[in-house]
Amino acid sequence: MVLSSGGARGLAHVGVIEELESRGYEIAEIAGCSAGALVGGMYACGKLEEFKNWICNLDRIDVFSLMDFTFSSRGFIKGEKVYGELKKVVEDCQIEELAVPFSCNAVNVITGEEVIFREGSLYNAIRASGSIPSVFVPALISKNSLIDGGVLNPVPISLLRNHEDENILLVVDVNGLAHEYIAPPKNDQEGNRFITFPSWLMDYRKKMSQFFPDEKEAEKEPSYSSLNLVKRSFDLLQDRFCELLLQQFPVDIQVKVSRKQAGTLEFHRSSELIEIGRIKTKMALDDWENGNQ
Repeated sequence: MVLSSGGARGLAHVGVIEELESRGYEIAEIAGCSAGALVGGMYACGKLEEFKNWICNLDRIDVFSLMDFTFSSRGFIKGEKVYGELKKVVEDCQIEELAVPFSCNAVNVITGEEVIFREGSLYNAIRASGSIPSVFVPALISKNSLIDGGVLNPVPISLLRNHEDENILLVVDVNGLAHEYIAPPKNDQEGNRFITFPSWLMDYRKKMSQFFPDEKEAEKEPSYSSLNLVKRSFDLLQDRFCELLLQQFPVDIQVKVSRKQAGTLEFHRSSELIEIGRIKTKMALDDWENGNQ
Protein backbone atom coordinates (compact mmCIF):
# COMPACT_ATOMS: atom_id res chain seq x y z
CA MET A 1 0.00 0.00 0.00
CA VAL A 2 1.31 3.45 -0.96
CA LEU A 3 0.10 6.70 0.60
CA SER A 4 0.98 9.93 -1.19
CA SER A 5 1.88 13.37 0.09
CA GLY A 6 -0.81 16.06 0.18
CA GLY A 7 -1.00 17.97 3.46
CA ALA A 8 -4.42 17.88 5.13
CA ARG A 9 -5.85 15.92 2.19
CA GLY A 10 -3.68 13.06 3.44
CA LEU A 11 -6.23 12.51 6.19
CA ALA A 12 -8.27 10.78 3.50
CA HIS A 13 -5.74 7.96 3.93
CA VAL A 14 -7.42 7.16 7.26
CA GLY A 15 -10.73 6.54 5.50
CA VAL A 16 -8.98 4.41 2.90
CA ILE A 17 -7.45 2.16 5.55
CA GLU A 18 -10.71 1.87 7.48
CA GLU A 19 -12.62 0.84 4.35
CA LEU A 20 -9.98 -1.75 3.44
CA GLU A 21 -10.15 -3.29 6.90
CA SER A 22 -13.96 -3.30 6.91
CA ARG A 23 -13.84 -5.45 3.76
CA GLY A 24 -11.38 -7.89 5.25
CA TYR A 25 -8.23 -6.79 3.42
CA GLU A 26 -4.93 -7.15 5.29
CA ILE A 27 -2.27 -4.49 4.79
CA ALA A 28 1.07 -6.25 4.30
CA GLU A 29 3.33 -3.20 3.85
CA ILE A 30 3.07 0.60 3.77
CA ALA A 31 5.18 3.18 1.99
CA GLY A 32 4.23 6.77 2.73
CA CYS A 33 5.28 10.30 1.87
CA SER A 34 4.63 13.42 3.96
CA ALA A 35 0.99 13.18 5.14
CA GLY A 36 1.04 9.59 3.90
CA ALA A 37 4.01 8.95 6.18
CA LEU A 38 2.08 10.36 9.13
CA VAL A 39 -1.06 8.27 8.61
CA GLY A 40 0.88 5.19 7.52
CA GLY A 41 3.15 5.45 10.55
CA MET A 42 0.20 5.75 12.92
CA TYR A 43 -1.36 2.64 11.41
CA ALA A 44 1.87 0.66 11.39
CA CYS A 45 2.37 1.26 15.12
CA GLY A 46 -1.22 0.25 15.86
CA LYS A 47 -2.38 3.71 16.93
CA LEU A 48 -4.51 4.88 14.02
CA GLU A 49 -7.68 5.06 16.11
CA GLU A 50 -5.99 7.18 18.78
CA PHE A 51 -4.57 9.47 16.10
CA LYS A 52 -7.97 9.79 14.43
CA ASN A 53 -9.72 10.66 17.69
CA TRP A 54 -7.10 13.31 18.42
CA ILE A 55 -7.05 15.04 15.07
CA CYS A 56 -10.81 14.88 14.49
CA ASN A 57 -11.34 16.87 17.68
CA LEU A 58 -9.18 19.77 16.50
CA ASP A 59 -11.11 22.78 15.22
CA ARG A 60 -9.64 25.65 13.23
CA ILE A 61 -8.50 27.51 16.34
CA ASP A 62 -6.86 24.37 17.76
CA VAL A 63 -4.96 23.84 14.51
CA PHE A 64 -3.84 27.45 14.49
CA SER A 65 -2.65 27.19 18.10
CA LEU A 66 -0.43 24.23 17.17
CA MET A 67 1.39 26.29 14.55
CA ASP A 68 4.60 27.53 16.19
CA PHE A 69 5.30 30.40 13.81
CA THR A 70 8.82 31.64 13.25
CA PHE A 71 10.49 34.39 11.22
CA SER A 72 12.96 31.95 9.70
CA SER A 73 13.57 32.37 5.97
CA ARG A 74 13.50 28.55 5.65
CA GLY A 75 9.83 28.23 6.63
CA PHE A 76 7.22 30.00 8.75
CA ILE A 77 6.32 27.02 11.01
CA LYS A 78 8.82 25.21 13.26
CA GLY A 79 6.72 22.05 13.46
CA GLU A 80 7.84 21.16 16.98
CA LYS A 81 4.61 22.02 18.82
CA VAL A 82 2.23 19.86 16.82
CA TYR A 83 4.45 16.78 17.09
CA GLY A 84 4.98 17.46 20.77
CA GLU A 85 1.23 17.34 21.30
CA LEU A 86 0.81 14.24 19.16
CA LYS A 87 3.50 12.43 21.17
CA LYS A 88 1.25 12.82 24.22
CA VAL A 89 -1.31 10.70 22.37
CA VAL A 90 1.00 8.30 20.51
CA GLU A 91 4.46 7.65 21.91
CA ASP A 92 7.48 7.50 19.65
CA CYS A 93 8.79 4.08 18.63
CA GLN A 94 11.35 2.49 16.34
CA ILE A 95 10.34 1.85 12.73
CA GLU A 96 12.08 -1.54 12.62
CA GLU A 97 9.92 -2.73 15.53
CA LEU A 98 6.55 -1.89 13.92
CA ALA A 99 4.05 -4.68 13.40
CA VAL A 100 3.53 -3.67 9.75
CA PRO A 101 6.59 -3.06 7.53
CA PHE A 102 6.79 0.72 7.00
CA SER A 103 8.98 3.14 5.09
CA CYS A 104 8.84 6.80 4.15
CA ASN A 105 11.03 9.31 2.37
CA ALA A 106 12.48 12.79 2.62
CA VAL A 107 14.92 14.82 0.54
CA ASN A 108 18.34 16.15 1.52
CA VAL A 109 18.00 19.82 0.64
CA ILE A 110 21.76 20.23 0.04
CA THR A 111 22.57 17.14 -2.04
CA GLY A 112 19.11 16.70 -3.59
CA GLU A 113 19.18 12.99 -2.75
CA GLU A 114 16.19 11.00 -1.57
CA VAL A 115 16.51 9.78 2.02
CA ILE A 116 14.60 6.60 2.90
CA PHE A 117 13.61 5.75 6.46
CA ARG A 118 13.23 2.07 7.34
CA GLU A 119 14.60 2.22 10.87
CA GLY A 120 15.07 4.66 13.72
CA SER A 121 12.63 7.07 15.37
CA LEU A 122 9.19 7.05 13.75
CA TYR A 123 8.61 10.71 14.59
CA ASN A 124 11.97 11.80 13.19
CA ALA A 125 11.03 10.10 9.92
CA ILE A 126 7.53 11.58 9.83
CA ARG A 127 8.80 15.07 10.71
CA ALA A 128 11.38 14.95 7.92
CA SER A 129 9.01 13.49 5.33
CA GLY A 130 6.41 16.20 6.02
CA SER A 131 8.66 19.26 5.98
CA ILE A 132 6.81 21.12 3.23
CA PRO A 133 9.25 23.58 1.57
CA SER A 134 8.72 27.25 2.57
CA VAL A 135 6.04 26.19 5.11
CA PHE A 136 7.84 24.01 7.66
CA VAL A 137 11.43 24.58 8.73
CA PRO A 138 13.52 21.66 7.37
CA ALA A 139 14.11 18.77 9.79
CA LEU A 140 17.68 18.48 11.04
CA ILE A 141 18.73 14.83 11.36
CA SER A 142 22.38 13.78 11.70
CA LYS A 143 23.40 17.32 10.66
CA ASN A 144 21.42 16.99 7.42
CA SER A 145 18.58 19.35 6.49
CA LEU A 146 15.68 17.29 5.17
CA ILE A 147 12.52 18.43 3.41
CA ASP A 148 9.27 16.89 2.17
CA GLY A 149 9.76 13.63 0.26
CA GLY A 150 7.11 14.80 -2.19
CA VAL A 151 9.69 17.04 -3.83
CA LEU A 152 11.23 13.99 -5.51
CA ASN A 153 8.88 11.08 -4.94
CA PRO A 154 5.30 12.03 -3.92
CA VAL A 155 3.93 8.55 -4.66
CA PRO A 156 6.75 6.36 -3.27
CA ILE A 157 5.94 3.03 -4.87
CA SER A 158 9.68 2.48 -5.28
CA LEU A 159 10.03 2.18 -1.49
CA LEU A 160 7.98 -1.03 -1.36
CA ARG A 161 10.09 -4.13 -0.99
CA ASN A 162 7.47 -6.67 -2.07
CA HIS A 163 5.43 -4.88 -4.73
CA GLU A 164 6.24 -7.51 -7.36
CA ASP A 165 4.83 -10.47 -5.39
CA GLU A 166 1.24 -11.72 -5.37
CA ASN A 167 -0.01 -8.94 -3.08
CA ILE A 168 -2.42 -6.35 -4.46
CA LEU A 169 -0.73 -3.01 -5.08
CA LEU A 170 -3.03 -0.18 -3.97
CA VAL A 171 -1.92 3.44 -4.36
CA VAL A 172 -3.68 6.43 -2.82
CA ASP A 173 -2.96 9.75 -4.53
CA VAL A 174 -4.49 12.78 -2.81
CA ASN A 175 -3.08 15.19 -5.39
CA GLY A 176 -5.57 14.20 -8.07
CA LEU A 177 -6.81 16.43 -10.85
CA ALA A 178 -9.95 18.57 -10.79
CA HIS A 179 -12.24 15.95 -12.33
CA GLU A 180 -11.62 13.68 -9.31
CA TYR A 181 -13.37 16.20 -7.03
CA ILE A 182 -16.57 15.09 -5.27
CA ALA A 183 -19.03 17.20 -3.31
CA PRO A 184 -18.05 17.15 0.39
CA PRO A 185 -20.30 14.77 2.35
CA LYS A 186 -22.58 16.36 4.96
CA ASN A 187 -22.62 13.33 7.28
CA ASP A 188 -20.10 10.75 8.41
CA GLN A 189 -20.53 6.98 8.08
CA GLU A 190 -22.74 6.83 11.16
CA GLY A 191 -24.98 9.62 9.83
CA ASN A 192 -23.64 12.29 12.16
CA ARG A 193 -23.53 15.73 10.60
CA PHE A 194 -20.13 17.34 10.24
CA ILE A 195 -19.55 20.41 12.38
CA THR A 196 -20.57 23.74 10.87
CA PHE A 197 -18.98 26.99 11.95
CA PRO A 198 -20.77 30.04 13.41
CA SER A 199 -20.49 33.44 11.73
CA TRP A 200 -17.87 34.74 14.14
CA LEU A 201 -15.61 31.82 13.25
CA MET A 202 -16.05 32.53 9.54
CA ASP A 203 -14.88 36.09 10.20
CA TYR A 204 -11.91 34.65 12.03
CA ARG A 205 -11.19 32.52 8.98
CA LYS A 206 -10.88 35.60 6.81
CA LYS A 207 -8.37 37.12 9.22
CA MET A 208 -6.34 33.92 9.15
CA SER A 209 -6.41 33.54 5.38
CA GLN A 210 -2.76 34.58 5.07
CA PHE A 211 -1.82 31.42 6.96
CA PHE A 212 -4.57 29.14 5.64
CA PRO A 213 -5.07 30.11 1.97
CA ASP A 214 -8.06 28.42 0.36
CA GLU A 215 -6.56 26.68 -2.66
CA LYS A 216 -9.90 26.40 -4.46
CA GLU A 217 -10.43 30.14 -4.20
CA ALA A 218 -6.82 30.87 -5.08
CA GLU A 219 -7.21 29.05 -8.37
CA LYS A 220 -9.99 31.45 -9.35
CA GLU A 221 -7.91 34.55 -8.71
CA PRO A 222 -6.30 36.23 -11.74
CA SER A 223 -3.06 36.92 -9.85
CA TYR A 224 -0.92 35.30 -7.14
CA SER A 225 1.37 36.53 -4.41
CA SER A 226 4.98 35.43 -4.82
CA LEU A 227 4.56 32.70 -2.17
CA ASN A 228 1.34 31.38 -3.69
CA LEU A 229 2.87 31.47 -7.16
CA VAL A 230 5.78 29.30 -6.00
CA LYS A 231 3.35 26.94 -4.27
CA ARG A 232 1.05 26.75 -7.30
CA SER A 233 4.04 26.00 -9.55
CA PHE A 234 5.16 23.24 -7.20
CA ASP A 235 1.64 21.77 -7.17
CA LEU A 236 1.49 21.66 -10.96
CA LEU A 237 4.86 19.94 -11.19
CA GLN A 238 3.87 17.45 -8.49
CA ASP A 239 0.56 16.65 -10.22
CA ARG A 240 2.38 15.77 -13.42
CA PHE A 241 5.06 13.85 -11.56
CA CYS A 242 2.44 11.76 -9.74
CA GLU A 243 0.86 10.76 -13.05
CA LEU A 244 4.25 9.73 -14.48
CA LEU A 245 5.11 7.67 -11.40
CA LEU A 246 1.80 5.82 -11.52
CA GLN A 247 2.44 4.89 -15.14
CA GLN A 248 5.77 3.23 -14.29
CA PHE A 249 4.39 0.55 -11.97
CA PRO A 250 1.74 -2.19 -12.34
CA VAL A 251 -0.74 -0.63 -9.93
CA ASP A 252 -3.80 -2.80 -9.27
CA ILE A 253 -6.01 -0.23 -7.54
CA GLN A 254 -5.80 3.56 -7.55
CA VAL A 255 -7.70 5.75 -5.11
CA LYS A 256 -7.70 9.34 -6.34
CA VAL A 257 -8.63 12.38 -4.26
CA SER A 258 -8.66 15.75 -5.99
CA ARG A 259 -6.30 18.48 -4.84
CA LYS A 260 -9.38 20.73 -4.84
CA GLN A 261 -10.94 18.82 -1.93
CA ALA A 262 -9.01 20.82 0.70
CA GLY A 263 -6.13 23.19 1.25
CA THR A 264 -2.78 21.97 2.51
CA LEU A 265 -3.30 23.20 6.08
CA GLU A 266 -7.04 22.62 6.47
CA PHE A 267 -6.63 19.98 9.16
CA HIS A 268 -9.81 21.16 10.88
CA ARG A 269 -11.70 19.32 8.12
CA SER A 270 -10.33 15.95 9.26
CA SER A 271 -13.65 14.11 9.66
CA GLU A 272 -14.87 15.26 6.25
CA LEU A 273 -11.63 14.26 4.52
CA ILE A 274 -11.60 10.85 6.20
CA GLU A 275 -15.11 10.25 4.89
CA ILE A 276 -14.05 11.34 1.39
CA GLY A 277 -11.25 8.79 1.54
CA ARG A 278 -13.76 6.12 2.54
CA ILE A 279 -16.14 7.03 -0.31
CA LYS A 280 -13.36 7.08 -2.90
CA THR A 281 -12.06 3.71 -1.70
CA LYS A 282 -15.51 2.14 -1.93
CA MET A 283 -15.74 3.30 -5.53
CA ALA A 284 -12.25 2.02 -6.43
CA LEU A 285 -12.70 -1.34 -4.71
CA ASP A 286 -16.16 -1.90 -6.22
CA ASP A 287 -14.75 -1.29 -9.71
CA TRP A 288 -11.75 -3.55 -9.09
CA GLU A 289 -13.70 -6.37 -7.45
CA ASN A 290 -16.37 -6.32 -10.17
CA GLY A 291 -13.67 -6.48 -12.82
CA ASN A 292 -12.00 -9.48 -11.17
CA GLN A 293 -15.07 -11.65 -10.60
